[in-house]
Amino acid sequence: MTGSPASKAASRAPVPRRVEAPFEYVFPAIRGVQAGREYFVSMCPLRLLPKIFLFDEEELVPELRAQRVLNKGRLPEIVRYILDNSASYVFSAITVSIDDDVRFQPIGAEESHAGMLGALHVGMSSRFIINDGQHRRAAIELALRERPELANESIAVVFFIDAGLERCQQMFADLNRYAVRPSKSVGVLYDHRDERALVARLVVMKSKVFRDVVEMERSTLSARSRKLFTLSAIYGATSVLLHQIPVEDRNERVQLAISYWDSVAVRLPEWRAVSERRASAAEIRRDFIHSHGIVLHALGRIGNTLLRQSRDPKTWDVALRRLDKMEWSRSNKKLWEGRALIGGRVSKAETNVVLTTNAIKKTVGLSLSPEEQRVEDAFLRSE
Repeated sequence: MTGSPASKAASRAPVPRRVEAPFEYVFPAIRGVQAGREYFVSMCPLRLLPKIFLFDEEELVPELRAQRVLNKGRLPEIVRYILDNSASYVFSAITVSIDDDVRFQPIGAEESHAGMLGALHVGMSSRFIINDGQHRRAAIELALRERPELANESIAVVFFIDAGLERCQQMFADLNRYAVRPSKSVGVLYDHRDERALVARLVVMKSKVFRDVVEMERSTLSARSRKLFTLSAIYGATSVLLHQIPVEDRNERVQLAISYWDSVAVRLPEWRAVSERRASAAEIRRDFIHSHGIVLHALGRIGNTLLRQSRDPKTWDVALRRLDKMEWSRSNKKLWEGRALIGGRVSKAETNVVLTTNAIKKTVGLSLSPEEQRVEDAFLRSE
């Protein structure tokens, strides 16, 4: 007796084998090679970042860790950055080591970029070690608690396949070896969120006094530099000048600052000589104290006092014309040593800023605030 066609087909069908598939993470990834080693780049949803990449090395002694201890004091600033700029924040990739074997399954192996695109399979028993980005990871976790809608956004992750503490420690050292924080001037130049930075840049561009004599990228000036000030110094001085001055319109704030600095420049012929190319900026910086950031900051504080009294430049003239009496030469150690100078070198300490402000205020006829008077009394007692 022969069976039906259906039963014959059923008898020929392979019997499925039961396979124990390991649990694993699967990351869409791009494969690359550095120093002969494979590495992979993927994207991770923010909601998964705290769950997959854990940070649990705080209790280990330094020589047994693969990275520095998490500095929780840094987190509030990073969290605030995310929350305040949720439509424009930017984070670089997190770098992670995987201390286990992985499997990369390429897609389109027959194409020109054979094997570059694919899926990275990582066993769930594997351990992820963050070589660079632990503070970003921790801050993102905190930010998600306040802004859950960010959960589906993503961050790039670079995976290195590497076992062993020594290699992970070396990776951390290498990744941070050449990390150089940009100068404060560059930060001011490129920052479009900080209203004070925007105002400072506009003041430099529109002011006849500062135009062409401000170093826009470096925060220190070489001995031969043809610039008189740094952008970071203008930023600090203009910020304190306009501090708590109730003018909301940006253009009005810029014009108010320009008016003040122009009024000051009338009383400082060396500034004008440099801007008009009648004097060398290097020589002025060498010989006069008023070309340094500490005096610029002090003049900003004095301007803030004058602006609180009146925004009319004509009313500032009585005080500012007395700047003619100031002896700005660095060689005048009797006036500047202990205030703007310590051992003949310019000091940027807050106490020195206050003492420099006090010296100028006394000359122009402005009274000292209680805090300024306290610092002044302590200075006089120490002489």
